[in-house]
Amino acid sequence: MLRKLPGDYTRDIVSTAPDSLVFRPTVVNTPAIFTIAVIALRTIAGLMRMVWRHPVACLAVAVPAGLWVVYGWRVALVAVVATASALAGWRLAEPVSYSAWAGLRLRAWWRWMWIYRRHWQPVMAVSGLAKHIGGREYLPRLLKVTSTPMADLVTVKMLSGQSAAEWQDRADNLAHGFAAPECRVKLAKPGRVILVFPQRDVLATPIAAMPVSDAAQVGALPIGLCEDGSPYLLKLHGTHVLVAGATVAGKGSWLWSAIRGLLPATAAGLAEVWALDPKLMELSYGRELFRDRYAASPEACAELLELAVKVMQERAGRFAGNQRNHVPTVQDPFVLVVVDEVAFLTAYQTDRKLKERITSALATLTTQGRAVGVGVLAALQDPRKEVLNIRNLFPDKIALRLDEPSQVDLVLGDGARDRGALADQISSNPAVGAGVGYVRLEASPEPIRVRAAYVSDIDIRAMVAEFAGAGEDR
Repeated sequence: MLRKLPGDYTRDIVSTAPDSLVFRPTVVNTPAIFTIAVIALRTIAGLMRMVWRHPVACLAVAVPAGLWVVYGWRVALVAVVATASALAGWRLAEPVSYSAWAGLRLRAWWRWMWIYRRHWQPVMAVSGLAKHIGGREYLPRLLKVTSTPMADLVTVKMLSGQSAAEWQDRADNLAHGFAAPECRVKLAKPGRVILVFPQRDVLATPIAAMPVSDAAQVGALPIGLCEDGSPYLLKLHGTHVLVAGATVAGKGSWLWSAIRGLLPATAAGLAEVWALDPKLMELSYGRELFRDRYAASPEACAELLELAVKVMQERAGRFAGNQRNHVPTVQDPFVLVVVDEVAFLTAYQTDRKLKERITSALATLTTQGRAVGVGVLAALQDPRKEVLNIRNLFPDKIALRLDEPSQVDLVLGDGARDRGALADQISSNPAVGAGVGYVRLEASPEPIRVRAAYVSDIDIRAMVAEFAGAGEDR
């Protein structure tokens, strides 16, 4: 409501009705000394954090600056040249120790300063991870940058109320914002995430077949390499493994690498490999390694699977009340049933009775076999449930190149793609992507990117020549 005031002038005043009252907080002028003290303390704390996290880089900057102030620029220049020469010589003479003690630390400091810290605010704002509340911008806190030979690990303190899922949903934004090929988000602990930005891909080139070990082992077998360059060991004993991937995705590399790793144990009589090869292409090349435990026709495959079930049930009867876990022995070796393209025996099998026998045997083995030393390693091209309805009975799963993003979660479980398992983005070029996959184990929900070694025809012939018939006299 407007009203006129008497006098030589008039003005409009907004009615002071209760519903139109505006309360403004009292403005308090902070003394300048407190503002200066806060800025000084924050600066000192920031310098201390920098020295703690990047000691090598801080020394590289502080020492020349101090020499310049005390002795002049000529002495500082000589010190810089001498230090650079010493570092170059160190790198040439001892690249491993140089990388561990100086190179990676300097790179972490450089990328922290000029990549992540410099672009942090705009990337957070554009990606939607920064929040505006009451006219003030709140940013997630960049805590630490650690460089490894293969990737940058960026530790971030999330805003209160944020979840790791929000960051996983914006992984593409973060990758493009910091000029990285991809970004994977891992939960470090409540309130903190680690952003993994790969800088070098050691899995981009094929890996030669892993050397055959001298020791007979059935546990963790060398299969290939992880993306950090370390050997990847695949557990087969005490579990079941499903390998899913499109055509020419490299499923054979995983099957043959597993068989190759078991050869010493097979020769010692501590393991047996039973092979089902309905396509008559992959495993038939080394069928002498499997002897009479090789089947190709659907009828023979059903009989071999049912024989494995009998072995499992006989062991279960003997172990009941005596032992809970299987220990490989010559009398009770670890039995690995390898099935290449299991869909040929289930979904694509036209004989209904035969299909039911095979599915029933596989279901029995995958639910009861691992406790008595009978494991299944199966390869699959189409991961849809109607193709293999016992897919969830495999505790450990490996996703190679897949055709659609939705198939990643079908193979590895819900949320696997959000955690960084980008199996649908693996290159279709065999030289680049064959054998590359993401592994999700029963004990860990975080997918691991791995490439299995390529076992060539020459390698298989050498394996047959050396190990065919080994252990028959036991």
